[in-house]
Amino acid sequence: MIKATSCGGVVIYRGKILLLYKNYRKRYDGWVLPKGTVEEGEDFKETALREVKEETGVSAKIMKYVGKSQYSFKTVHNTVEKDVHWYLMMADSYYSKPQKEEYFVDSGYYKFHEAYHLLRFPNEKQILEDAYQEYHELRRANLWNGKSFTLL
Repeated sequence: MIKATSCGGVVIYRGKILLLYKNYRKRYDGWVLPKGTVEEGEDFKETALREVKEETGVSAKIMKYVGKSQYSFKTVHNTVEKDVHWYLMMADSYYSKPQKEEYFVDSGYYKFHEAYHLLRFPNEKQILEDAYQEYHELRRANLWNGKSFTLL
């Protein structure tokens, strides 16, 4: 068994959530949240911000840690157990550009209920619910706006 760690973001701009559509050689396709593997020397926040930028072209700021999801998958020779650390992020615009090299063919911002139903994996749906609740709490506390915000 191999253990792996990734980090990603629930990226929000004006109440809408950023999703990516992946089509991997006709064997996998579906909507996902941006995430990727921790590189040597990176902390989790750095990984999450880098992966969001690489996979979507979006510049974002971390607002709050949301939580960890876990899943496993099989490769030809092994089983991989993966932990994914998620952050709630604020985007700087609606702009996004999917990273073709990672088999992302589309990206965009969606209302919560649309994003929830588009996401393929139950663990990402749960993270989306948790992050969106945090987003609303930050808004109620006037900590979510483009001009002044506090990193939590």
